[in-house]
Amino acid sequence: MQFKYVATGLVLTLALAGCQRTSYSPYNDLPSQPAPLQAQPVPSVQGGQLPPPGGASQYPSAPQGGQNMASLDPNASAPQSALDVTKEQMVGNWRVSNGGASCDMFLTLTNLGSGSRGGTRGCSGDLTAMGSWEVSGKMVQFKNRAGDVIGRVYKSADNRFDGTTNSGQPVSLSR
Repeated sequence: MQFKYVATGLVLTLALAGCQRTSYSPYNDLPSQPAPLQAQPVPSVQGGQLPPPGGASQYPSAPQGGQNMASLDPNASAPQSALDVTKEQMVGNWRVSNGGASCDMFLTLTNLGSGSRGGTRGCSGDLTAMGSWEVSGKMVQFKNRAGDVIGRVYKSADNRFDGTTNSGQPVSLSR
């Protein structure tokens, strides 16, 4: 009977010995807590009175005659050669060429504000802020998340659209 207890104790001892950690860790030499940070000088805070709100100088002046503002006009019309376009034709994935770079645009029929949900991946400039889109006449308008028009295109051929962003960069969509 004692042999049974000795054998059980021996097996238990061997089992526990196998559970001990034998690997080397390079972090064993590190202190248990980081060294305290040194205090840094803080500049003094300045106070003063802000100018009153409002006034004409708060907003930029209106464009003068002769300035080309077509790229900024959210109601800009498509050229005579533009083809008819429907929302259903626009749904899906598009390859975008914008200012010499390429990226992807995804357009859905899910409602978002006054338009439909859309977005871009890998784009730069104005199109990075795209959140929705809508068809207006023969134009497709791209909008930011606040609902402001950031670009527009028109159908120039089957599966091809051309236009500009608000900054004047040319935009082309194709499949």
